[in-house]
Amino acid sequence: MKKLIHKGIEDLIPYPPGKPIEELERELGITGSIKLASNENPLGPSPIAVKAIMDKASTLNRYPDGSGYYLKNTLSKKFGVPFEQIVLGNGSNELIELIVRTFLSPAEHVVQAFPTFLVYEKIVKGAGSRMISVPLSDFRIDLNKMAEAITPETKVVFICNPNNPTGSVLSMDAMRNFLDRIPNDIIVALDEAYIEFVSDEKAANGLDLLSDYPLLFVLRTFSKLYGLAGLRIGYGFASENLVDYINRVRQPFNAGTLAQAAATAALEDVEFVSRTLKLVREGLPYLYNELDDMGLEYIPTQTNFFLIKVPDGGKKVFEQMLRQGVIVRAMDAYGLPDYIRVNAGLPEENERFIKTLKKVLS
Repeated sequence: MKKLIHKGIEDLIPYPPGKPIEELERELGITGSIKLASNENPLGPSPIAVKAIMDKASTLNRYPDGSGYYLKNTLSKKFGVPFEQIVLGNGSNELIELIVRTFLSPAEHVVQAFPTFLVYEKIVKGAGSRMISVPLSDFRIDLNKMAEAITPETKVVFICNPNNPTGSVLSMDAMRNFLDRIPNDIIVALDEAYIEFVSDEKAANGLDLLSDYPLLFVLRTFSKLYGLAGLRIGYGFASENLVDYINRVRQPFNAGTLAQAAATAALEDVEFVSRTLKLVREGLPYLYNELDDMGLEYIPTQTNFFLIKVPDGGKKVFEQMLRQGVIVRAMDAYGLPDYIRVNAGLPEENERFIKTLKKVLS
């Protein structure tokens, strides 16, 4: 009898979706919850993007623009990347999946750091391939050890920069050295979902590497900085050759009409981007100072989120804070059971988080 599914699927643990906040409040008998667990933009979506959605709503009887013409043109002008080197996705998650589906066979394997974004391993194992995970060094990606982990069977390397969940960033020199060192037949997927939050001038930026490395694939998203997480819209930059192969596998209408319209408009919303960055860059120092006063360890970040080491374990603190209407992320799935992850919120949300954390830990 044929086996129903391959081993990669059997080994996967389904992603446990959280309940809607409204349902959690009903069950717990609370109101006014705040969510600082998913690295979302606390300001909401770009107002210009919302207007673009409303203007486009009357066209929903038509299929989306399969070429992503206006959004890709805007991206091309903003970042100086040719139209033919841009691909859109239903979130950057879909682009991760397209890379695996397009280029990876079951006999080949992938290298990643760990802990990192959990979706890489989920997609690779779901495709029946093998994932090799290289432990972080002092909460930072160790590119030397990742290079050493590469074998003749390695086809793809995933690098999250800045890394999720640690918030650490790789330097441009380190990234170039890594790309020069590894075999020239390996695709490197550089996930830059949080690159806009980086303040370190020495940090690697995929756009500055594209022309020198034809198998580099740079992934970005509108979910974080632009506040469009609910629309699922991401984009990638790569050589025209790689994009051509991806487009052969990609579904023709993978980026929805409203998502494309909102993303195109959001790219022009300079004021909203400025407000978002200001909020994060003022919120993080406040949180750091409060945690210092509490005597808690944390990992400084180059993103809008960071890790906090808590007594009695992250899961217990998560559950206790949830009952107080403050939603954070426990890090058990990332192999960091002593930590929670929290993103910078509105000033009043940051203050409530600290107040609630003090109450829970007391």
